[in-house]
Amino acid sequence: MNLLEPHKLDDLIRNHREQQRVKGTKSELDLHPVVKLFVPWGAATFLISECDPDGLAFGLADLGFGSPELGYISLDELAELRGPGGLTVEQDLHFKAEKPLSQYSEEARRLGRIQA
Repeated sequence: MNLLEPHKLDDLIRNHREQQRVKGTKSELDLHPVVKLFVPWGAATFLISECDPDGLAFGLADLGFGSPELGYISLDELAELRGPGGLTVEQDLHFKAEKPLSQYSEEARRLGRIQA
């Protein structure tokens, strides 16, 4: 999968492992997104905070229909997407999270889109 820089994938997997230790408890982590992915031919944007070693990621997805939501998505499936002229999903190399995922989610629900 060439969707992410290798060190970002390592960070996502590390976050996943940390989250698994406390998942379902009051100590569950509110992680900052590690990467922002987007489709250059449309409005879809993804803020990803964790990923298991098999490529199942958790984050905030905005498909451009006005209803962003938290959930799981396959990074392998995102990597296979092709747009006009063979365009692919891209990583925003300049993205740096300034707040935890929950705050991005609250803001996105209020605005109807991810603002990052």
